[in-house]
Formats: sequence, structure tokens, C-alpha cells
Amino acid sequence: MTIKNIIETFDIWKEKENPVVLATVYETSGSTYSKAGQRIIINSEGDYQGLVSGGCLEGDIAERSNSVIKENKTEVITYDMRDDADDIFGLGVGCNGLLRIILQSLTPEKNYEPLNTINKVLYQESRGHDGLVKLLTIINSSKKGFFPGDNLILDKNSEILYSSFSEHSKEKYLIEHEEFLLEEKSILKNSNSNEISVLCTPLVPIPKLLILGAGLDSLPIIDMASILGWRTTVVDHRPAYFEKNNFSNAEEILLLSSPKELSKKCKLGLFDAVVVMSHHLESDRIYLDQLKDIQLSYLGVLGPSDRKNRLIESIDKGKDNLKNKLKGPVGLSIGANSPETIALSLLAEIYTKIN
Repeated sequence: MTIKNIIETFDIWKEKENPVVLATVYETSGSTYSKAGQRIIINSEGDYQGLVSGGCLEGDIAERSNSVIKENKTEVITYDMRDDADDIFGLGVGCNGLLRIILQSLTPEKNYEPLNTINKVLYQESRGHDGLVKLLTIINSSKKGFFPGDNLILDKNSEILYSSFSEHSKEKYLIEHEEFLLEEKSILKNSNSNEISVLCTPLVPIPKLLILGAGLDSLPIIDMASILGWRTTVVDHRPAYFEKNNFSNAEEILLLSSPKELSKKCKLGLFDAVVVMSHHLESDRIYLDQLKDIQLSYLGVLGPSDRKNRLIESIDKGKDNLKNKLKGPVGLSIGANSPETIALSLLAEIYTKIN
């Protein structure tokens, strides 16, 4: 149940124009399945998409969401599983952790905000390498005019993308509190005056993966990336590869007339990770030459170290553009010996770089 699954489900649900509940973990302690910032959505029929536990709490959260929808309200709930007390309520989770969750009723009259804007940010073309969009959600407040469930979404320059506040002074108050904007991970923060508690959540867009080479060994990578909810583009200049292989799990398939066309046909800077795997030395060289100055979280080339070094020498010519960022052999060292296990090790390695 990925972010992409949640977005796609939400798009279907909102067509019915019924209220939806956004459930967000805002604080955890001990052993928990998810951490602060994890979200699920629940509709008026009790269906949900996403997980905040291993599936043991979602049914109860869906039940509690009924009153949130009926009364169009915000509610804060706590699951304390650090002892056997939860058995009294029939949950019997026994995970030895604590979860605090905020439930927000989202309506079509208010355009399902803030989820509508959240999803647009998560599905935007690029993560960007110079800052993330921040979502600020009021959890508790003793300050006048600030209520649990109020939201403010700011871009990397602190420009407002969405606000539930009717007064600019409220937005300004939050923006001027830098402690809310500096976090790189979701965390519950108190203002310096302790008047309000705010869940600060960086909104990290869905990873975008570019595969350069449509051979058979690219299929497990694309299929596993799809399971992870990543957005994958596969590129090749050989039409026969696309004709004989099934790339239905790729978001985009791009056929070039020549590898030299890559930078003209593809916005390379929008990708988080690129894997070069045409299995043709000159094609790989042409691809890498177009990628050498692009800022990426991960750049890898399939093949042994000596092949990678030959490619670097032919492109860098002493300038070290590729030497310090090109990964090869690709993947974590797990003893991979098949296309599927290589795909597993590769995606695990990419995941460590983009998170």
C-alpha cells in the first residue's frame, strides 16, 4: 500500500463527492509499524487505503472515523500497546509501542483539503535537490485562533500553497517560527512559547526511476519498482526490445531513434535515480555523457568495475565528472545471482540513497 496507491484510491473516491477521513500518525513511542507523518485515508463506507500498523489497528480507526465524518470534525486518538490494557478493547495487539493519530474530516465543499494539495505535491515531476514542501498541522493549541486540524502547506521558499487559516497573521506566525520549517523528517514540535504543537511533515514526492535499456533483465527492476509505488520510465533505441517484452508496469516507455536523443526527449533532471543498462558499451557511453552533469541521487551502470572504469575514462578525461558519482557494480552485496535478486539489491541500494 504505497503513496501512489493512496493517491489513486483518493482520486476514485472523490469522484463520488462523499467525505473522506485523513488519518495521520503524529507521534510514536516504542516499537511501532509506522512513524510520524504516515497517512491513511478512510471513506464513509469504512474502506481504507494505506497502513499505519500491520493491519491490526486500521479496522478500529475506520470505526472511529464514522463519527468524524458524521460530525465533520477533527479528533485525536491514542493507541497505547505497551502493556496488556489494549486487550480490554479487543485489539490485543501486543506491539509494545504507542501511536497517536489525528483524524481529519475532508469534504468536497472544501475541495478535500489539505489532501488535494498534498497529493499534487507528492505526484509532482521532481523532488528537487534544494528543499522540500512542508506540511504544518496543528495538533494542540492554547493560542487563540489556532485549532487542531488547521493546516498550512509551504513550498521550499515558504510561499503558501494551501492554508486553512482565514487570517494572514496566523500563517505569518507559523512561518516565522523556523523550528517548524527546518526538520527533514516528520516530527511533532512545540512552539518556543509552548502555545501550540505542530506536526511538521516534509512532503517527499514519489521516486522517479529512469531505466536506460529495455532488455529482459530490466523487467524485474520495473516490476519491483511498481510494487514500491515508484514512477518508472524505460528508454531504448531498439524497437524490437519493446515489441517482445511486457513493460506494462512502467509509467512511460520512450523509444529513441538514437541514444544521442536522450537529453532532448527526456527531462533528465526530474529523475531521482538512473540505471544505465543497455549492455552495449558505446550506447552506455553516450547515455552517461549526457548524464554526467545532471544532479541525481543515484546513477548506476550495470556491469563489472573494469567496464565502469573504461566508461569513466572515456567520458571524464581527467575531469572527475562521473568518477565520484557513478555506481558500478550496482546493488547491495547480498549475493545476487539472477535478474530478480539483482533487481532487489539494486532497488534496495537506490532506496538508501533517496531516503
